Amino acid sequence: MATLDSVVVRDYMTTSLISFTPDTEVMSAVHALVKHRIASAPVLDHQGSLVGMLSERDCLSIAFIASHDTCVAGPVSQFMSTKVVTVSPDTSLTHLCTMFTNSSHRRYPVVEEGKLVGIISRRDALRAIGDACASAEA
Repeated sequence: MATLDSVVVRDYMTTSLISFTPDTEVMSAVHALVKHRIASAPVLDHQGSLVGMLSERDCLSIAFIASHDTCVAGPVSQFMSTKVVTVSPDTSLTHLCTMFTNSSHRRYPVVEEGKLVGIISRRDALRAIGDACASAEA
């Protein structure tokens, strides 16, 4: 498995992303998460800097508001998580896997020079491991 040491996040991260701004109406964001079958999305300010993440878990609190209102729950900024752990595109996959095993995070935003450049998920890490093992067998 030594070949995995040379693999970095940049090699497996997703770069085509759905994102929101803090002022996006959260019900619109919920519809986008469901439509695109994604569990969370980055929240970017108007300069493109990462200011939070909006996850399915964050959105579950909307159920209480929506059940008593007209399904206008407020802006994403009221629901998003602002304490976001990020990784660099040059983070090794072995380090990333350690991060995944030591936390409940399912994905990490990838930030370079203060800007969001991708997302790396557990599934991406597993794909990297599978590719490394397949090339070692060949």
